[in-house]
Amino acid sequence: MIIKNAEYLMSNEDFTKCPDDDLNEIAFIGRSNVGKSSLINMLTNNKGLAKISSSPGKTQKINHFVINKQWYLVDLPGYGYAKVPKTLREKFIKMINSYILKRKNLVCLFVLIDSRIPAQKIDIDYMYWLGSNSVPFCIVFTKADKTGTGKLKENIDNYKTVLSETWETLPEIFITSSVSGNGKEELLDYIGNILKTT
Repeated sequence: MIIKNAEYLMSNEDFTKCPDDDLNEIAFIGRSNVGKSSLINMLTNNKGLAKISSSPGKTQKINHFVINKQWYLVDLPGYGYAKVPKTLREKFIKMINSYILKRKNLVCLFVLIDSRIPAQKIDIDYMYWLGSNSVPFCIVFTKADKTGTGKLKENIDNYKTVLSETWETLPEIFITSSVSGNGKEELLDYIGNILKTT
């Protein structure tokens, strides 16, 4: 799939105020500072589409973008660490969970993982929660250019080993770099196939 057009549509704190569910949605989520905005901008060929910040927790709303005038790309707030008060974190959790569990036209959630570090409990727990709620998701390892090949394989294998203790079949896994563009074609082709079959 080729993205020819990507436009910001709206941001909301309540999933019921999101756009009409007339188009399929592909959403992206991950811990703060995982490189989500950079990945979205790389996929859409638009460096200014998703706002990039050096401060974790910058995305605080459900952000909708219209892609090729055919489907929605959704940028969700990160889970885990963010320099915000506890009450605001709880608000984020409620907002995100409501969207993920109740948004009828969400066809796949891409969970972003920092490939530079071994399996983290917060990421594993989050994927278990998605699985227990029958949420279709894939795993996208980011920042693959920032670590050696050996360490990269070790960290990814670490996740596979832990997840295999619960899953008979692992979710689809992608390895990406927003700097080199690695994984872009594979990810877009996968999204294109999902959209064709829904």
